[in-house]
Amino acid sequence: MKLMISMVTGSMKGFWEDEEGLGTLEMILIIAVLIAVVLLFKDKIQDVVEALIKTAGDKSQEVFE
Repeated sequence: MKLMISMVTGSMKGFWEDEEGLGTLEMILIIAVLIAVVLLFKDKIQDVVEALIKTAGDKSQEVFE
């Protein structure tokens, strides 16, 4: 009985200390945070990208003039 209890506690301790899935969890959390930031600042990001595209278009027109 004592041997069985020590085997179970050893298995549980090994499972608790297993870090194989930790990298996957970290990646999922990072992606979730990035998605949340994009959703929060969607309008501001869109304004900045549109301004950059407009500036690039204006500069390219200067080259051809």
